[in-house]
Amino acid sequence: MSELPRSVNLAERLSQFSELWTQKKVADLNDYEVKLAKLKGEFVWHTHDETDELFLVISGRLTIQLRAGDVVLEPGELFVVPRGVEHCPVADEESAILLLEPAGTMNTGDAGGPMTKAAESLST
Repeated sequence: MSELPRSVNLAERLSQFSELWTQKKVADLNDYEVKLAKLKGEFVWHTHDETDELFLVISGRLTIQLRAGDVVLEPGELFVVPRGVEHCPVADEESAILLLEPAGTMNTGDAGGPMTKAAESLST
């Protein structure tokens, strides 16, 4: 008999880490990963040529800078950055977000550099 899947408590999972700009995988959805991250400050301008990227703000406030203009997200709001669109996430205050993107997607996309980190799984 197989074990029933468990629900994911986002607040509990967010309490398990404090590192900024580090993605933590909390679930798999087909070929996608559901990830949490805490952000503060400015990330790097980058693009994901092969995939869209979904940002959902859990707490705080997130600005997604786009060359065409900024998108400001409050808690409970989401935005999908279309594939190939250059963007730069910025959080003036510490913010918590949920990301949905294909497994193996690098956080810095085509930019690389010292902020590049693979997603880490959080224990259940």
